[in-house]
Amino acid sequence: MCGRYALTNPELLKADNRFQLDLFPANLAPRYNIAPSQQVPAILNQAPRELQLVRWGLIPSWAKDPTIGYRMINARAETIAEKPAFRRLLQRQRCLIPADGFYEWQRLATRKTPHWITLTSGEVFAFAGLWDRWMDPKTNMAVASCTIITTTPNELLASIHDRMPVILSRESEAMWLSEALSPEQACALLKPYSATQMNASPASVLVNSPRNDTPEVLTP
Repeated sequence: MCGRYALTNPELLKADNRFQLDLFPANLAPRYNIAPSQQVPAILNQAPRELQLVRWGLIPSWAKDPTIGYRMINARAETIAEKPAFRRLLQRQRCLIPADGFYEWQRLATRKTPHWITLTSGEVFAFAGLWDRWMDPKTNMAVASCTIITTTPNELLASIHDRMPVILSRESEAMWLSEALSPEQACALLKPYSATQMNASPASVLVNSPRNDTPEVLTP
């Protein structure tokens, strides 16, 4: 699964036009320990192309209450085209979730050791995600939410965890947001990222608590 990630330098999203953003939130702060149920930056497949804040933990439009989102922070690539909660979204409501690193926990004896995983280039990348919009019956307000798609681990991640988030290649990012992309073509993009282009190093146990959202979580 993918349960924590970071976007430590959001200004790079402005400097790099790869996402072709038309709108960008003001005062987007660096994040070192992004956790489920929090508001996260995402690029939805709709116009204008905007980096907007959505809740991490998918709340389907048909849900009776938002607590289902706690169980839907991830979607498995292998079954995404079959599950009712994801099938429609795969066809119409895909998104990119920018990050520059993520965390996975390796079980060693009786404890779990967090690892900080990045691209060797150090650049920002994008997880493949799905999004939906739910109407809160109590407030009559729309709540946008997302889930991160996961797949089998590459050679680097296999010794740490049995899942990894789908990181799209630069070439695949625009395709993922394209209205012309079929579900079959979308599923073909959901594969492990190349292990030779990734790094993994121990992180601090401070990352275990979402209250710790500072650079210190990156230090073993």
